[in-house]
Amino acid sequence: MNVAQFYEGWRFANDRLVERVGALSPEHLGLRASPDHWPIWAISAHAAGVRVYWLCQIFKEPGAERTPFKDLSEEGWEDDLTHPRDASELVPALQSTWTIVEDCLTRWTPAMLQDEFRREINGQVQIHTRQGVLMRLLTHDAYHIGEITQTLGVNGLPEIYIWTSRVPTLSTPA
Repeated sequence: MNVAQFYEGWRFANDRLVERVGALSPEHLGLRASPDHWPIWAISAHAAGVRVYWLCQIFKEPGAERTPFKDLSEEGWEDDLTHPRDASELVPALQSTWTIVEDCLTRWTPAMLQDEFRREINGQVQIHTRQGVLMRLLTHDAYHIGEITQTLGVNGLPEIYIWTSRVPTLSTPA
């Protein structure tokens, strides 16, 4: 038995994020909640990039080569705020990184969730379990989807509705 069934709602949230980001114009992707917050495009790219960092860099899972985040040894394009990204780059990034998450959920069993992995930051060793990182990634996605939704809302645009597998009708003002 794998753990995928326990995380089914996460896939729905990712699907809704992909659909909403894919429907946004470059102008809308550039919206920020405030001048000191990231634009929607950067938040979306960051959410995708973090999946590869944790699952491929830290846990050594395969799949980074199928994403725009192939070289994990340097800062990725998701962190370059001087180069705005559009939906044609963001949608494949979110979709390709989701396949890594999905592969892990399909392959990992409940017994594997307590396996420990080490990460060193600034000379400090941190220990992470698969369960802890799955929760980190799920809540990280939810946090940033909420951030994007709030940014859309304050700009009079429809939200990302993650609570169902069904897609509500969206109408984006011109």
